[in-house]
Amino acid sequence: MVRKRVPDWLNSSLWSTTPADDGLHRYSPSPTTTTTTSSATVSEPTLQPPATVPPPAAASKPQSTPTSPKLEIRDPVNKNSNNNSGGNDQNGDSSGVSPDDISRQAQLLAELSKKVINMWELRRIASQGIPDGAGIRSTVWKLLLGYLPPDRSQWSSELAKKRSQYRHFKEELLMNPSEITRRLEKSVGCDNDESKPEGRGLLSRSQITHGEHPLSLGKSSVWNQFFQDSEIIEQIDRDVMRTHPDMHFFSGDSQLAKFNQDAMRNILIVFAKLNPGIRYVQGMNEILAPLFYVFKNDPDVEMAANAEADTFFCFVELLSGFRDHFCQQLDNSNVGIRSTITRLSQLLKEHDEELWRHLEVTTKVNPQFYAFRWITLLLTQEFNFADSLHIWDTLLSDPEGPLETLLRVCCAMLILIRRRLLAGDFTSNLKLLQHYPSANISHLLYVANKLRTQAIG
Repeated sequence: MVRKRVPDWLNSSLWSTTPADDGLHRYSPSPTTTTTTSSATVSEPTLQPPATVPPPAAASKPQSTPTSPKLEIRDPVNKNSNNNSGGNDQNGDSSGVSPDDISRQAQLLAELSKKVINMWELRRIASQGIPDGAGIRSTVWKLLLGYLPPDRSQWSSELAKKRSQYRHFKEELLMNPSEITRRLEKSVGCDNDESKPEGRGLLSRSQITHGEHPLSLGKSSVWNQFFQDSEIIEQIDRDVMRTHPDMHFFSGDSQLAKFNQDAMRNILIVFAKLNPGIRYVQGMNEILAPLFYVFKNDPDVEMAANAEADTFFCFVELLSGFRDHFCQQLDNSNVGIRSTITRLSQLLKEHDEELWRHLEVTTKVNPQFYAFRWITLLLTQEFNFADSLHIWDTLLSDPEGPLETLLRVCCAMLILIRRRLLAGDFTSNLKLLQHYPSANISHLLYVANKLRTQAIG
């Protein structure tokens, strides 16, 4: 699948802001030994993987810092951690690190230390899963989503441009009309004599334009637009509050949870205002959550501090491949969600016609009854949070885009429980598919990859 073009507004000239030194040296290689390739001189790093950080304290205890909450690094795969969002422990005791994880971590660190990163190699390694304790998932995801360029020398300037752009978006789009009017009053007041009412910051009736009046119904009125946005903002507020209610990172009364909720709210509102064609659709918060969680828990303090801006652009890039699924007018088109669900049905028929026939012909289980949520929410609701991150490692690593891999994973999910489905009727099968059972995620991804190789063969 060809990646969709990034929206035009992301190519704004406002990105020409002079970059600041952001201290991106986590993967800087040791200066002692180098090897020369045809394209660049590549330094060989001394690999010293970061130590796994212990799980955080319970979120029921409020943070003592009243302003900017302290960042807590979490290991989402630690099943004893309070961060686990699901009750289905599918991988057993994950406290020990397997030799495969150690090897993969070393390969990823070596690749990230190069001056110019080989994206094909990075995708190959990351598709097998990114070790949780390494603290590198944040950087790898940003590379896989195209937010960071392969050339590490460009990271500082690119990040500075995009973070400056996001600050501009917030200043322009999150401002209450009262603040806009206040600033206008201030500017007018500076131009008038202090003795006049206008000089004291008060606008005369003749100076208040129709578009600036709170009762104006004009399309260009900032107040009219504000009231139209209020309904969407209320929906965003409700959804953000409901995001992973059993994860202390997202929910609770702590300063950290409230800070994270505000950041997610900002991202979704800015996205909705910049994309009037789709605005906000319920469920986008669930797609946003893994990105923000991973970026906010980056061990690099500066990266974590800029997680909101980084998450926004990666969210835009990720959704660019799925945005048609959120546009109701396109539901019945060849790019809408129903067309994608039909592709999943055809994929199952191709690889397991017996199961396809039993589900859709014999028991008449319409795939829309279960696959709609699987596809639109990128499987974030079918597995616990830690397993969702591992699935996303594979989805984001596909050079054709995540949709093709997502459909194969969905097909593999059906094949893995085929015996129970073949023995079931409409009611039991629908319940099973809407409440997918515990599964070994590594095996699930293995089966999904086999479907790819069979298709190629």
